[in-house]
Amino acid sequence: MKLFLDANILVAVLNKEYPLFTYAARIVSLADQRKYTVYTSPVCLAIAFYFAEKKSGTALAKQKIELLSKKIVIAEVGKNEVQQSIQHKKITDFEDGMEYFAALNSKCQYIVTEDIQDYYFSTIPVCRAREFLEEYVLK
Repeated sequence: MKLFLDANILVAVLNKEYPLFTYAARIVSLADQRKYTVYTSPVCLAIAFYFAEKKSGTALAKQKIELLSKKIVIAEVGKNEVQQSIQHKKITDFEDGMEYFAALNSKCQYIVTEDIQDYYFSTIPVCRAREFLEEYVLK
């Protein structure tokens, strides 16, 4: 199963933001299981780095991003995803559009985010971390 993690999931893990950390960390740990392939994008990593750097400083933020990037697959965000986001009539938030097309073009089956309303246009199922765990992992 291929999962795409939005930036807010990564930020919660890197900054240990409770109560989301409990669920987000469990989602990231799915990357250690053969059944799951966990993706994110360079844009999500950049956003996560920004917030980790504010909390922990540059050196520690780089270490955290390095560990995270070894664990998960980094989806492509290039000209194709940019153009798709611009041209999609329902997408009003450019960044969310790029994340969506990174997930779609990587053939992800779920997008995991706490901001599910941001993906109102998605053809991929969108879940909060806790909901995904309860529905697909803990059963």
